[in-house]
Amino acid sequence: MLDAVLSITVLAALALLVGAFFLWRRTGNAKNALLMVLLAAIALVNVAIWTLPDAGGEAPLDKLEQGAR
Repeated sequence: MLDAVLSITVLAALALLVGAFFLWRRTGNAKNALLMVLLAAIALVNVAIWTLPDAGGEAPLDKLEQGAR
């Protein structure tokens, strides 16, 4: 289930980046476009926190899935 949530989060971040580009090009509103880029970056960092392994070689997502079994 968490895999689906992380996938949707990545897709939403990509949509935010594309939307920010189009918003900036059409209206020139840099403030809102930069806020959208910031939100996308925060979402991608959250996904990275859950999926990248630590020094022990195990990702938090893997630890969560092992505890559920």
